[in-house]
Amino acid sequence: MENKILIETSARHIHLTAEAVEILYGKGAELTVKKELSQPGQYAAGNEKITLVGPNGKTLAVSVLGPTRPANQVELSFSDARVLGLKDVPVRESGDVANTPGLKMVGPAGEVEISEGVIIAKRHIHMTPEDAEKIGVSDKQIVKVRLDTARPLIFDDVVCRVSPKFALAMHIDTDECNAACAFGTVYGEVVC
Repeated sequence: MENKILIETSARHIHLTAEAVEILYGKGAELTVKKELSQPGQYAAGNEKITLVGPNGKTLAVSVLGPTRPANQVELSFSDARVLGLKDVPVRESGDVANTPGLKMVGPAGEVEISEGVIIAKRHIHMTPEDAEKIGVSDKQIVKVRLDTARPLIFDDVVCRVSPKFALAMHIDTDECNAACAFGTVYGEVVC
């Protein structure tokens, strides 16, 4: 397989501001590291879980990823959004939360209502400049990626995100993982 890329499934999760962490977990609270993630400096937070409450009153528990960020961001699959009764949740790149739906977040010490911040993460590939050069792509370029699984498919509209701070991996959500049977260790190939 040429241009081999690890495919990782990104389950529903949330990125919180430092202010939200204190409201949800108590004054002086900080996120703790449970497990380092594939992207350098990113981690699954320790025992910190959040309950999301949708407009229909239904709830979902989500993991918190650290470190804190400048804006609260909830990343769901379309299936998750339907469970919560959220409509018109856009597919966006991480950080692009303007004019998106909001919801209520409930933690052990408090609640935070966000007016925007819920997205379906656009499928993307993290890569270093060296990876991008080897594969023959550039930052923000849109590519196709073929997965050879029990249900092979080609993901279109995959954005390349290039930074020396990244490690080579493609992220898809749980709906996309299920559609492709991308369970366990799975690799894809860029087929621009």
